[in-house]
Amino acid sequence: MKLYCGSNQLSPQGGLMNTTTSGLSRNYIIYQIFKYTIYGFLTYNMYVFFEGELSSSAQTFRNGINLEDIILAFSASIDSLAWIILLVVFELETAIIDDDTLKGPLFWVLLGVKTFSYVFIIYAAYGYIARTMFISDTSAFHIADACSLIGTSFTYIVTLDDYVPITEAACQVLNNAPLVQINGTEIIGTVDAITDAQRLGWVDIINSNDWLLIVAILEVDVYLQLHDKLTGRVYKISQAIKPLLYLVLFINAVYWGFKGDLVDFWDAVLWLLAFFFIEMNIFQWHEEKEEEKEEAHKLELAEGNAND
Repeated sequence: MKLYCGSNQLSPQGGLMNTTTSGLSRNYIIYQIFKYTIYGFLTYNMYVFFEGELSSSAQTFRNGINLEDIILAFSASIDSLAWIILLVVFELETAIIDDDTLKGPLFWVLLGVKTFSYVFIIYAAYGYIARTMFISDTSAFHIADACSLIGTSFTYIVTLDDYVPITEAACQVLNNAPLVQINGTEIIGTVDAITDAQRLGWVDIINSNDWLLIVAILEVDVYLQLHDKLTGRVYKISQAIKPLLYLVLFINAVYWGFKGDLVDFWDAVLWLLAFFFIEMNIFQWHEEKEEEKEEAHKLELAEGNAND
């Protein structure tokens, strides 16, 4: 769906519609507004993640945060920023910049930007693993009365990345359940709360690695499409694998929603929508290329018949 094109464009219903650069259809404009609104929501979510991680890092790293711990403390924020940059580049490549320009020096500029993003995305994926290992390093915590910890530096874990001071209400819950402590910290929690946090951590690990597989395939798609090689079996294989990977992401989103993690659920849905738009861009780009080939073939046949 290259915006520079004055031919077929994609409607919100998925059908093709004829437009010109001077008169885009109403449906097409609505589609674009909706798409970029989703991108805007994703940018805002990055700020939400940063606020949450800033709060939790104050509890996790009471003695100050080292440079090497930044990725552990702000893995979601860094991940979101890198993904937003990558999303913008994919949008430019698949929907805005014409093919000839993409094959020029701009290719190397965009490659550099994407490489920068991938470094942080992979680093953030490591951060999810490190965080899950961090909250999995626990030992039994025994205390006669958890209420004695009120007003101290001890906090308790509510869920993943959510550590709060112990209150009267909280200590009653803690007194009635077996407790564990994250080793090397003053963070305690019930066995159930820690277990739920660990499961959420593993979902983050699965989610981040699943996305890495998707963008790896998308990179191949974009490269092959740019060089007119995204055809036949390769295209079919790509279209067969990615739905399965997106299904895993959808299951993760449902799990977050089921666990009441509405921020992660909302963010996951937005990212699925965002990459649905990228997939539709590639589909439209591919269709345009196939139409161009068909027209060129018809023209060759017509010229051949005329010469005969």
